[in-house]
Amino acid sequence: QVQLVESGGGSVQAGGSLSLSCAVNGYTYDHSMGWFRQTPGKEREGVALLHYDGSPYYRASVKGRFTISRDNAKNSLVLEMSSLKPEDTGIYYCAATEGRATWTSTSYEYWGQGTQVTVSS
Repeated sequence: QVQLVESGGGSVQAGGSLSLSCAVNGYTYDHSMGWFRQTPGKEREGVALLHYDGSPYYRASVKGRFTISRDNAKNSLVLEMSSLKPEDTGIYYCAATEGRATWTSTSYEYWGQGTQVTVSS
């Protein structure tokens, strides 16, 4: 069983930076993982993925601003966000799947509870 717990959300002005962390309880070294976000009235969308082979993938709107990585020493998934924009606002979720990295949220078996990110203009 895998448990995921996000932390690091908060409020920041446009242009600022935040770092999200997802603490992983359980074995996920052969899992693909990702960060998704959701805003009211919209479907959950993928922001950044980390394939089990270590390859990162980014949503076009965050490429160059966000970096996804694993901290194996802490068994955590990290999302470094910079040059934040108001449209980055949402609840950010960490997810894991035993399969390939995919932008389809329903393919992920494990989810954290989410952490709020608010970017003001």
